Amino acid sequence: MNLPSTRRPPSTRTPLAPRRLLAPRRLRRLPLNLAALAVLATAAFPVYWMVATAFKPTAEIQSATPTFLPLHPTLDHFATAVHAPGFGGYWRNSLLVTLGAVLLSLLVALLAAYAVGRLRWRGRRAFLLLVFTAQMAPWEALLIPMYVIARDTDMLDSLSMLTLVYFMTTLPFTIVTLRGFLAAVPAELEEAAQVDGCTRAAAFRRITLPLLAPGLLATSLFGFITAWNEFAFANTLIIKNQDARTLPVWLSSFANVFGTDWGATMAAATLFMLPVLLVFLFLQNKVTTGMTAGAVKG
Repeated sequence: MNLPSTRRPPSTRTPLAPRRLLAPRRLRRLPLNLAALAVLATAAFPVYWMVATAFKPTAEIQSATPTFLPLHPTLDHFATAVHAPGFGGYWRNSLLVTLGAVLLSLLVALLAAYAVGRLRWRGRRAFLLLVFTAQMAPWEALLIPMYVIARDTDMLDSLSMLTLVYFMTTLPFTIVTLRGFLAAVPAELEEAAQVDGCTRAAAFRRITLPLLAPGLLATSLFGFITAWNEFAFANTLIIKNQDARTLPVWLSSFANVFGTDWGATMAAATLFMLPVLLVFLFLQNKVTTGMTAGAVKG
């Protein structure tokens, strides 16, 4: 005796249910996506216009009708920028000052972040308050005091003074960021290493320091950008010695009494932007990891 089958035929409506749910969800996210695209376009358009202008001939730049793409691309402006007086020397000065400031800030900030995050000592909260206050203070307000100090100590027109100033400006941010990243590393790892016979310094060097690598890369990159792009202090503290100037000050040399060579200025600005862009693209994953981990704990 054959009993009728109790199996239900497969429903053809089940696969359509997720599709029906996806459509309203996409519609709800559409305004956010459009807003994100608008923000991206607003931020990226000046950079695009700078690069596009660098490849335009002078006639197109000065034309009353702007063109969004170079109709007749040229490299003449890049040649003008590269052959400008002092190009190689200014690149060397910027690299020396920026790398020196970043390395000093990383060394001092790493020790300070460890002291604040791992040790308990009197005045720790007051020290943190001073660091946060220094980070919030506008550094442009220190232009005149820094000039007076450099003048009284005979350090005007000196790359050493400029390195110390950039070190001071990047130090508070580096301390705060590394402190947050260090707080995300469990202290029990160091304690376990000390139980196994390591000293505190050896436990930090072998256990904690390798885990801090993404945070060190993230903070060093942002410190590099800050020092690399700084103009006000470089223009104020380097007055007579033209050979000690940096790239941001060199960019202003394309403006003279006869006007501004916009093609050469945009080409020089594009060359000025390339090192930071390449380093950021190369360290993008590490920087993202460092920023995320450093924001876990305050």
